[in-house]
Amino acid sequence: MHRFFAELEPFLSVTEQNLTDRNRYILRSNIFGDAELERLRREAVPSSNGNAMPGNAAPLDAQQTAYVDAAVNIPVNSGDDGIVSHELEKMRSILEESMLETPSMPLENRPRLPRITLSKRNRAVVRALNPMLVTYLKASHDLCETDSILFGAALEVCHIIGTKLPMVGRATQQSSAIPAWRKRIEDRIAKARTLIGRLTSFRSGNNRLRVVRTGRMAYAGTNISLSQQDISQKLTERIDDLKQKIAAWGKRIRRFSERSRRFNQNRLF
Repeated sequence: MHRFFAELEPFLSVTEQNLTDRNRYILRSNIFGDAELERLRREAVPSSNGNAMPGNAAPLDAQQTAYVDAAVNIPVNSGDDGIVSHELEKMRSILEESMLETPSMPLENRPRLPRITLSKRNRAVVRALNPMLVTYLKASHDLCETDSILFGAALEVCHIIGTKLPMVGRATQQSSAIPAWRKRIEDRIAKARTLIGRLTSFRSGNNRLRVVRTGRMAYAGTNISLSQQDISQKLTERIDDLKQKIAAWGKRIRRFSERSRRFNQNRLF
């Protein structure tokens, strides 16, 4: 099998163990039925008699090579999978409309595609649409256009199988909201700045009740009293400590924001 695969695909380097594992996975996962597997064998190894060896096999034409390269692109059997001819025509017309609308749709307005269940019907819909994409993919000139084609096809699959999609713009609203972790850190910074302001005011001689109460709360649980002689130095140390915490929290926000930005960019790509 490995020698035969090397003759069919001389530019792909696959080990014997890897090829055996892939073959075993295809057979065990029941991706293709017995009729489809037999059809693949006949089209991949065209021969004049049943005893022809792989080395004597005739060269593959373009259509047969396509079947070997991407087995998922084989059209489904309409009798077994429930895709009839009029449904295929309807899917083709919907795909044409989707190919015209998707390129003009901004990325931020595209709904997030959910995961679909691996049922026989859903697999049949995907296999029926795959051959229809060949014409559009061949005419694609860049990666952005290819992405629009694949997104439009995936969106059509969700519509055909009845998968509920999020409302347009909901993803943008969620992404523009302030994350919970950032709001917590910003609240800490706001409280620390308020405390710094009142401690500075108390150090300057402001003895209002609210300012004194805040100073006592700042040193609650410690042996420091506001009436001791070196309280001015203690206040200065406390204020410097709060300023260092604010700087550390600000760096944490910038670090987390950069990480979130990279994650979103990778997800969009």
